Amino acid sequence: MSDQHDTRPGPATVSYHRAGAGEPILLVHGLGSHRHAFDPIIDDLAETRDVIAVDLPGFGETPLPAGFAPSVAAYTDWVAGWLKTLDIERPHVAGNSMGGAIALELGRAGAASKVTAFSPAGFWATPGRIWAQNLVTAIREGGRAGGDSLSRALGFAPVRAVAAAPFFGHPARLSPGAVRADLAAMVAAPAFEAARDSFTGYAIAEAGALADIPVTVAWGTRDVLLTHTTQSRRARQVLPTATHIDLLGCGHVPFADDPACCLDAIRKTR
Repeated sequence: MSDQHDTRPGPATVSYHRAGAGEPILLVHGLGSHRHAFDPIIDDLAETRDVIAVDLPGFGETPLPAGFAPSVAAYTDWVAGWLKTLDIERPHVAGNSMGGAIALELGRAGAASKVTAFSPAGFWATPGRIWAQNLVTAIREGGRAGGDSLSRALGFAPVRAVAAAPFFGHPARLSPGAVRADLAAMVAAPAFEAARDSFTGYAIAEAGALADIPVTVAWGTRDVLLTHTTQSRRARQVLPTATHIDLLGCGHVPFADDPACCLDAIRKTR
């Protein structure tokens, strides 16, 4: 297993984690997140897969290249190009939130052989999209304003439960270090505002080529960011040929809530 920085000639260093051997699977995080969102499932996946978890440009430890305009479309093109530098062709792509939308767009573009999308962005109506944009902005600004005082307070389980509730179904189970790292990644991300704003006008409106590949859409039943009840229903309407799974008790970022169910969703995409 290794954390790597791709320093080959290109617009920026790319930070990613790669482990295991077998069929390649790329893991793509969401808005304000980082590759460590997938830590609860990487070791198990790596027992049978070549697992690559990447920090998208402007998130985690991958810098934002000059002139790069973050959006689902731009990240889809970037990921497709970056995979070529790794000599990986049409991998299984699993993504969460914005990363779920990117995974679906890679599938639509023919750059993914199969897709597992966890609470993917793009199945919202306008009120749901505005709610999500405003909620993640409030969390980011709260993290900035709270600074070191908030970081210390996250040592207490009740504070962690409140701070992480928009993203996790069982936030009190998280370690202080994990919540601090997630919040720090969101606060520090230089691509956050542009990527968030690009959601306006973005929607996954039709299945298209996604009907021709295996697709699983998995949604946490406690997802309050991209609300499970309305948006998973819309996903079923837009992608009728996909397999749709409810992750019971899971939140928007489900991997720490129930790693086994998330692994099962990935393994059933075939």
